Formats: sequence, C-alpha cells, structure tokens
Amino acid sequence: MKILCTTLFLIALLPMNLQANHPQPSMLLGADISMLPRFEELGAVYRDGEEAGDLVDILRAKGMNSFRIRLFVNPNKQNAVVQDLPYVIDLAKRVHAADAILLLDFHYSDTWADPGHQSKPDAWSDLTFLELENRVYEYTRDVLIEMKKENCLPQMVQLGNEISSGMLWPEGRLWVFPHSWDHLTAFLHAGVRAVEEFENPRPEVLIHYDNGGDSKAASHYFRELRESEVNFEHIGLSYYPWWHGEMKDLELSLSTLAMEFGKPVHVVETAYPWRGWSIGGPGAWSASPEGQHEFLAELLATLQSTPRGLGGGLFWWYPEAIPIQGLDVWEDGRNGLFDNSGASLPALDAFGGGGK
Repeated sequence: MKILCTTLFLIALLPMNLQANHPQPSMLLGADISMLPRFEELGAVYRDGEEAGDLVDILRAKGMNSFRIRLFVNPNKQNAVVQDLPYVIDLAKRVHAADAILLLDFHYSDTWADPGHQSKPDAWSDLTFLELENRVYEYTRDVLIEMKKENCLPQMVQLGNEISSGMLWPEGRLWVFPHSWDHLTAFLHAGVRAVEEFENPRPEVLIHYDNGGDSKAASHYFRELRESEVNFEHIGLSYYPWWHGEMKDLELSLSTLAMEFGKPVHVVETAYPWRGWSIGGPGAWSASPEGQHEFLAELLATLQSTPRGLGGGLFWWYPEAIPIQGLDVWEDGRNGLFDNSGASLPALDAFGGGGK
C-alpha cells in the first residue's frame, strides 16, 4: 500500500524513542557514515569529551536518528571505494542495532557516481539497453532480499547518486540521446518495481538531485519524472555552499519543490569545514569550529522553515573523516564533525541531543 508522504508519515517512520525525545521528530537528522568501518580498521578512535566510544552511539546521543550508507556493485577496495554488499550489511546491522533509520544509497556503479561520473559496473558493460534495465531490477531486488534475510532492510532507498545528468552512462545519460529521459526513467521504474515487491515494511524511495541551489533546474527535473510516472516518496538534494550557492538559494529550492510536488525534501549531502580551505574559498561562515556550527544551525533552521512541514531531513557528508595513515581522506578531514584527534566538534550540538 502506498504511504502518503507527509509529516505524519515521517513521524511514523521514526523509532518511538525518537518521537518522544527529539524536538522535531518529523525530521531525519543524520549522516553518511559509509567509511566508518575502514577508519576503525586503520585505528581511528572517536571521543565525545574525554570518553572514547562507538561513533554510531556518539552520533545517536548527539541527536542523529538516521544514517546513510552507499553501495557499489563491485568496488576495487582501493582507498574509499570499499562498500560492497557484505561491508554494507555489517554496517547496516550496526545502524539497526542503534534503533536508527537506514537510507541505502545505490550507486549502480563500481565506483563513485555523481553528475560528472555515472559509469556502468564492469560486469554490466556489454548488456543491451533492455538487459541493463532488467539488471537494475534484479540487482536492486537481490540486494534488498539479502538485507532482509540479514534483518537489516533499509527503511529508505536512494535509486542512484546525484543523478541530475542521468545514470548508467551512456544509455542513461541525459541530454545526449533523443530518448535519454526515456532511458533514465526506465531504469528508475525498474528500481522502483524491485522496491515495491517488499511489503511490511516496504522501503520508501528517494531520488537524489545534486544542485540544491538551482530551484529552476531541480523543478524541471522532477517534473520530468512526474510526467514519466516514476513513483517515489522523497526528494533529495546536495548542498555544498562552495558549489551550490548561498543559503537563500537552497531555501528557494526547498520551498519551490515542497509546494510543487508535496513530498518531503531532504538535504542528503552537506558539509562545511571546521578548519582551513582548499576548495571554494571563504563562505558566509568562518572555516572554524564556530563557523561550522553556525552553518549547520542555519541549515537546520532553513529546513525547518520549509512550507507544509516538508523539510524532510539532513545527512552530513562524511562526519567520520579525520586524517589517518593509510587512507587518502577527502579534504584531509576538514569537513568532518571530529577534530584531528577524533574529538567531537561543536557542530554536533546543533543536532539537539537526546538521540538515545
């Protein structure tokens, strides 16, 4: 049975203890922690105050109620490209054990998928378009079957990562072939069909558009999906201010999308540095622990002001990132939520606490 995407649905989705304790239980507040096991394997230790602990528990206690994990088809296990299905299942079990919401991010690739890179898995490279469409269905179904067997089925699934320019290139690349929208939506229909085979509970579907600061382009994109009758419950955006504009640009996108489509709109990727700059240059907030906190607090307030209560939630990108030997860490960890020693930063307090 299709569940209406309203604030009431989101309240029902959250664990009961979150409904009781969090000041705005209709919002999913969390982070993408896809690299956590790799950091732990290399000896990373995380602390809140003087006490070291499990990072999932620390983030839950700080107010997070949701976690995102990415999934690659056949990753090469180099650096950060390690998230195959066994890896994801192990981490998903930790999320379930922490009584948190799990968002599974299908990349449909062996490596990073984003607006500039949407390469097919090597094992799918010789498939025809129709075979590729069926493979999306079978792969999505088989992953979810395995996760259900392991009692870690996600509550939400993201079909593709930042797919504003399509997915599974070249067949699903937008604006290249005359029927490129038809190809992309066929792949999405296949993924949705696999998800809809699951009942009690059925995972909810999120579609992820990258540029959270471009309301016109985002609206056009989701209109195309609506006209193609792609069935999804949630809209996801990325918002990195050095790439996607000022906070007012994101605010306009949230408002526009919420009013036009009536679905919860989530910022499923965001970050801001607590030290230094290597990309983007100075923004409206200082690159300091205090500036990072101010950015997150303003972002949360912006989401909360989304019309009709449809500010769905926020997922911080890569909070576990700290400099560590043996790993090439994005931005040397300057956008994480822990300092170089693994101690929690003030921005974590913006999540409101009471997470556990």
